Amino acid sequence: MNNRPKALVLLAPAFPANESETNWVPSQQVFVAAMKDRYPDIRLFILTFYYPDRKAPYRWNGVEVIPFNGEGYRKARRPLFWNRIWKELNRIRREYELMGLFSFWCAECAAVGHYFGLRYGIGHYCWICGQDARATNKWVRWIRPGEDELIGMSDFLVEEFARNHGIRPSRMIPNAIDPSLFPAVLPKEKDIHLLGAGSLSRLKRYPLFVEAVDRLRRSVPDIKAVLCGDGEERQLLMELAEKYDLDKQLVFTGELQHVEVLRLMQRAKVFLHTSEYEGYASACLEALYAGAHVISFCKPLNENIPHWHVVGSTEEMIATALCLLQETDLNGEPVLRHTMKESAEAVMALFYTGRM
Repeated sequence: MNNRPKALVLLAPAFPANESETNWVPSQQVFVAAMKDRYPDIRLFILTFYYPDRKAPYRWNGVEVIPFNGEGYRKARRPLFWNRIWKELNRIRREYELMGLFSFWCAECAAVGHYFGLRYGIGHYCWICGQDARATNKWVRWIRPGEDELIGMSDFLVEEFARNHGIRPSRMIPNAIDPSLFPAVLPKEKDIHLLGAGSLSRLKRYPLFVEAVDRLRRSVPDIKAVLCGDGEERQLLMELAEKYDLDKQLVFTGELQHVEVLRLMQRAKVFLHTSEYEGYASACLEALYAGAHVISFCKPLNENIPHWHVVGSTEEMIATALCLLQETDLNGEPVLRHTMKESAEAVMALFYTGRM
């Protein structure tokens, strides 16, 4: 009789170094917290390949995290890096009843999970989260995953992956939020017209956000806009705002704790998501539950989502934002589309039923 405790291994490129890094991959943090809360009898291990840049295991809210600091293993040393992870997986397999492996993104983590699962007959699933559905993802050809192994985070990603790689993920389990993380005390009024939040990277296309503020102030003179986050393009964006003379209209907050971003969302009327390509952004789901209207270029689900406006161009985005801001009684009721508890249960059900 097998008396070993059950365990589940989560494979991720990066994970927060401590509990205070709430802005690091918040969707993964919420997912892990939901799994721990919902299944306290199952031992969770997080194997993080690159971040944090340390090698000693540590605890994150009671969950054991094992980092591998992969930045030091480039090119010829890559097999040594994978071998270290393989040995750790074998240790866990020997000491626990390993229920399965779950990877974030169909890339290097999924490659290790896929082949380790094949070698030892252990179920592996991969959550396709965004950029990994693109045709430029070369890992897919090397992994050769089966349809039953793949989970799309949205209908959009299921279709994208099938179109680009000729493999249709058999399941869709959506990204989600934890409503309990939101501040209970609501602001007296929604005094932020336009809000943006996220990593200030080139992929997010935040120059469009600055341009939108400049153009909207012509019709909304008292417009107040806030852009949360930090990243490679922060200086460029601040210079662009200075060029447009937006010092009274646009505030750059820098990097904030997750709860502070949620507070700002509760004050916002419109959340502008300028990324050209997005799987199912946590920030959009959070903004909806905070009572803001969301405008984005990507439609995550085949069905329409209340207060989520999908547009096809920058002109349409700005026009839609203007229509919303000019409404005298804009509906600011929270919209809860998915909870992470439900998504965690859907993932765990795969390992309990053994459907591979």
